[in-house]
Amino acid sequence: MIDIGYYTSEAITLLHSLIGIPSISREEEAAADFLQNYIEASGIMTGRSGNNIWCISPMFDIHKPTILLNSHIDTVKPVNGWRKHPFTPKNENGKLYGLGSNDAGASVVSLFQAYRYLTSTQQAYNLIFLASCEEEVSGKNGIESVLPQLPPITLGVVGEPTEMQPAVAEKGLMVLDVTGHGKAGHAARNEGVNAIYQVLPDIEWFRTYRFPQESPLLGPVKMSVTQVNAGTQHNVVPDVCTFVVDIRSNEFYSNEELFNAITSHISCEAKARSFRLNSSRIDTDHPFVKRAIELGKVPFGSPTLSDQALMKFPSVKIGPGKSSRSHTADEYILVSEIEEAIATYIQLLDGLVL
Repeated sequence: MIDIGYYTSEAITLLHSLIGIPSISREEEAAADFLQNYIEASGIMTGRSGNNIWCISPMFDIHKPTILLNSHIDTVKPVNGWRKHPFTPKNENGKLYGLGSNDAGASVVSLFQAYRYLTSTQQAYNLIFLASCEEEVSGKNGIESVLPQLPPITLGVVGEPTEMQPAVAEKGLMVLDVTGHGKAGHAARNEGVNAIYQVLPDIEWFRTYRFPQESPLLGPVKMSVTQVNAGTQHNVVPDVCTFVVDIRSNEFYSNEELFNAITSHISCEAKARSFRLNSSRIDTDHPFVKRAIELGKVPFGSPTLSDQALMKFPSVKIGPGKSSRSHTADEYILVSEIEEAIATYIQLLDGLVL
């Protein structure tokens, strides 16, 4: 009989401590130090690279598949509007308030407690628990830097607030910087070439174009012009206009494929900041997903980005909390959600055969 109450109590205590240690992206060292010491004090050996902390099944068998349990210790900066203190954990009416409580501290502590239990039992797979950094900024010193140092991974279980429903697909992200050129002139005279007018047809194309392949889970590729900048003063015709496009891909297109298609349609110069963050999808016939469905879970497609985008192996995003609470003032997690998460992770993984 699993004592879920014990593991929940341990998880809540750990989460209290983590909330109290500011760990904004690229400033996670103190939180990583604490977590590493906490894990090692429980008798578990750790590995570390930068501010990423991991531990591997003590009876690791190279002949078994390996499951990665991953979530992130970094947070966004506190937004305006907090009535409580973001770095002071507070329990109130079954809610634990604090920055990072929902995104994704609850997943970190729940996955670690599931790891503790599962590595004390015989399983047909190896387990790795990884608490990574820089997730909120898709930083190159986060999970991307760690995966080459780990044994080959067969399945990734990514802890993010999904109400413990399995996200079996996730949209990717590509950001474009687009530049249109004109010729400066005096606004009072009929001279110059206005760069703002030069970019308008391309902005309209981004607004109206639809890529043909739409996903049943993720829908269409979504393109949004989110920033525009031009001009130096009111009486000078601008010779340069730049704009930024946020592109959310589905699983039918890689970011490079989208970039090549886009540049064939527009007249302005476009540069992609990165092609790294592609869409992902796992087959609903995968043993982990099938077990989730058997437990009454409902697979869905997630519009929000996570470290799944940097995983080259099958992965599922599933964790306690609600995505709508992330990055908000007075962020919180329910204690009952952590209890449910630990129990559900164990139900999903105990005895699983890949």
